[in-house]
Amino acid sequence: MKHISILVPQGHTSVTNIEGSLQIFSEVNGFLTALGREPRFIVELVGLEKNNSQRDGLFSIRPEKLIGEIKKTDLIVIPAIHGDQQKALELNKDLIPWIKDQYNRGAEIATFCIGAFFLAGTGLMKGKQCATHWKFANEFRNMYPDVNLVDHKIMTGEDGIYTSGGAYSWLNLTVYLIEKHAGRDVAILVSKAYMIDIDRTSQSPFIMFEGQKTHEDEPIKKAQEYIEKNFEEKITVDQLAVMFALGRRNLERRFKKATSNTVVEYIQRVKIEVAKKGLETSRKSVNELMYDVGYNDTKAFRTVFKRVTGLSPIEYRNKYNKEGVMAQSA
Repeated sequence: MKHISILVPQGHTSVTNIEGSLQIFSEVNGFLTALGREPRFIVELVGLEKNNSQRDGLFSIRPEKLIGEIKKTDLIVIPAIHGDQQKALELNKDLIPWIKDQYNRGAEIATFCIGAFFLAGTGLMKGKQCATHWKFANEFRNMYPDVNLVDHKIMTGEDGIYTSGGAYSWLNLTVYLIEKHAGRDVAILVSKAYMIDIDRTSQSPFIMFEGQKTHEDEPIKKAQEYIEKNFEEKITVDQLAVMFALGRRNLERRFKKATSNTVVEYIQRVKIEVAKKGLETSRKSVNELMYDVGYNDTKAFRTVFKRVTGLSPIEYRNKYNKEGVMAQSA
C-alpha cells in the first residue's frame, strides 16, 4: 500500500486541488477492487493544525493527521498556494523540515500549479525542471533563478519530484501518478470517469503572452513598448540598439535579464500573440494574418507559431475559433 499525504497548508490554498486529489486517489481503490485487485492507496489530509480556515473563513478543512503523526509517507501532494508567495513560505515554514526528511527517506513529491513556488522554497528543486502556471513564469524565475522552469510543459518529473503547469493540469499529473503506481489500465479508467485528456503534455496552446514589465530598466521597457506597438514591422536588434542608444550586446544582455526572453524571442512572441487573437476571432486566412503581423515567409511563420503554441495555425483556429468549433460540432 502506498501512503499519500495531501498537504493542507496554512493560508489561501486551492480547495479544488485538495478535495479533488483526495477524491481521485481514493477512487482508484474502488476501481482496483472492481478489477479483482487489492487497494493501492492510503490517502490522508495532513497539516500543521487540525482546524484550517480557507478563503477568509468561507471553507474549513480539517486535516486527518498532523505532520508529527506521519512517520513515513510515500507521496506528498502540495496544492497551489495563492497570494504573496514569500508570506506563504513563511506561514508554512514548519512543513519544510518534514517534507525534506520524508523526501530523503524515499518519498516522492508532487506539486500542483503555483504550489511550485513553495516546493522551490524548500531548496529541493535546485537545478531541476519545474512547471508552474504560465502566468506566473516570470515571477517564478525572479524568485528562483536556480530552478529550470519549463513553462510550456503540462508536467515534469525528475528524481521523484513532480510538478504540474497551470490550473487544471493537476489532473494530468494525478493521472500520470496513478498510471505509475496502479497501472495504465487504471489510469485509463480514471481518465474516462473524470473525462481527463490522458495524453496532454503541453500548456503552450493556453499561454497568453504578457511581456514582463515589472523590472526597472526603462530603456528596455521602451524597447518592449516599441515592439508591441509596431508588431507589423520587420524589427531588428540593431535597429532597437540604435533607437535606444545601446550597444547591441548590452541591449541583448539587459533585455534577456529584464524579460527572460531574447530580443528576437520577444518580437516573435508579440507577433504570434496578435496572430493568435486573429485566429480566435476573425475570418481572415492564415496568410492574411501572417502578413498582418509582418511575416512574408509562410514556412517561417508556421514554424515559429508551432514552436510557441505547440499547434499549427490551422489547429489553433479549429481549437479556439467559436465559428470553427460550432461548425465541427454541427
